[in-house]
Amino acid sequence: MGHGHPHHHHHGPDQGGTGTDVPPALDLSVPDSELSPADSSRRGFLRRTGLLGAGAAATVLSAPDPAHARTSSGDGGRDRGEKGGFLWLAGDHHIHTQYSSDGQYRVVDQARHAQAYGLDWMVVTDHGSAAHAKIGVEKVNPDIVAAREQLKDLLIYQGLEWNIPAAEHATVFVHPGRDEVAVLKEFENAYDGSVRGAGDSTPANEALAVAGIRFLGEQVRKRRIDGALFLANHPARRGIDSPHEVRGWRDADPTVAIGMEGAPGHQAAGLPRASAGRARGYYDNNPSAASFPGYPLESYRTWGGFDWMTATVGGLWDSLLAEGKAWWISANSDSHVNYLDTSQRGPGGAFDLNGKHNDPVYGPLLTEAGDYWPGQYSRTHVGANAFSYRAVMDGLRAGRVWVDHGGLISGLDVRARQAGDRRRRSGTPLGGVMRVKRGTSVEVTIDIDLATTPNWSQFVPTLARVDVITGMVTGPVTDPDTFTAPTARVAKSFEVGGATGRVSFTYSFGPVGEPFYFRIRGTDGKRSAPGLMGAGVDPAGPALDVAGAADPWQDLWFYANPIWVLPS
Repeated sequence: MGHGHPHHHHHGPDQGGTGTDVPPALDLSVPDSELSPADSSRRGFLRRTGLLGAGAAATVLSAPDPAHARTSSGDGGRDRGEKGGFLWLAGDHHIHTQYSSDGQYRVVDQARHAQAYGLDWMVVTDHGSAAHAKIGVEKVNPDIVAAREQLKDLLIYQGLEWNIPAAEHATVFVHPGRDEVAVLKEFENAYDGSVRGAGDSTPANEALAVAGIRFLGEQVRKRRIDGALFLANHPARRGIDSPHEVRGWRDADPTVAIGMEGAPGHQAAGLPRASAGRARGYYDNNPSAASFPGYPLESYRTWGGFDWMTATVGGLWDSLLAEGKAWWISANSDSHVNYLDTSQRGPGGAFDLNGKHNDPVYGPLLTEAGDYWPGQYSRTHVGANAFSYRAVMDGLRAGRVWVDHGGLISGLDVRARQAGDRRRRSGTPLGGVMRVKRGTSVEVTIDIDLATTPNWSQFVPTLARVDVITGMVTGPVTDPDTFTAPTARVAKSFEVGGATGRVSFTYSFGPVGEPFYFRIRGTDGKRSAPGLMGAGVDPAGPALDVAGAADPWQDLWFYANPIWVLPS
């Protein structure tokens, strides 16, 4: 069941808008007779395709053409290599420290390892709890500030892992600034499901989650903070993030609620062990009374290390994209206690009293731990306009993101283009909306820098195949608990072969008559199986992971966020 609520559309920084206005073609309060010829043509097209309605203003249908790469002043300052006009900055938005009840590392421990494993940015996301809300959110800040000073080539955000009322967890983080602690503290005390005792799946608790996201957006508009973002963590792990809740979070404020973990952390949990192994991501749950009853049993497991919502072609992610809803994916470590580390939580201490555990000390080899250090296995790559806190958040919000496991590839540039256009910075990048005249021939170009150096498991990964996945844009759904997209399918697969260095692929969509989106994924080809929607939809997708026999280094994938093509 869904719950109704008013919503608005606020253009993000990379979408060119500053307020809640929508284009005249979508504003039904503007009579047809007052539209310009171009807007009149666009409105007529949207009506014919059934895409003009109340929900359109909160989708890509309302966004103008996205901004291309540009130079901007930053608040960081180091030069980075660029590809396709963007600085591709790798990061991790889900990391725990000694200020989490089940964590153990200092902020600087996580930060130094993140930098050593090649990350440019990271978010400290200690668990929301009574102790964290009362003590930890303030006590961790000096440690973060000190780490920022010590490691100036690493952007370190402060956030928290929000216990979403009536649902799972989420990363919430804000732009550094004078009020970063105050805003996070107010948010946690007022809206955290654990602090408020609001964990049950009730309409009132669902409404509290929506209110929390709106609160964050208001703090940005009041200029208390320069930005706030929300990403749902391990969304299918327990089956309690229902489709209507996901849509409700996103529609509450699309400038804040931007996506979900496409792949969860805890990937080392899938390693074969002498003892009984666990599942990748600790996805070894079963349905409960709080779970959404429509989800299949297969949704409680990862597929090639990715969450079912992302891995299933024609599943929930595609359902949102078919509506035109910008909903992005990420990947991260969820680092608590790391595999093969040689430390343990410091003795003594009283977490509930102090809001933190004592500093770690030397300890036995952690062979049973389920986590990797930030950047050791999972990476989220953001196309930014500068090395700065603002630029990374803008890139995340715009969807210029691709993710990989195990260093499968080292670089990716995907563009929607008019046929034959090969100018370096032309075309529409990841997360963008390409608007063309009906009948224009459109193609996608995919440029991939293959891995050339060993990953952190001491081998050079080999990319075997790249898939182009497409789906029609069919407009807002009538049932907010819809989680399928019948038109989504793998349209083309490219075999990479024995190539080295850089490979490039082009796929032509031909003359465009109807709106659609596409997204890209790739694999090392070591584990594949037909997708849940059938081999006709996905003939060789990721295979369901089996607990205790899912070596993450022998099953590598990358995924990229979508691009929409809208003819008129």
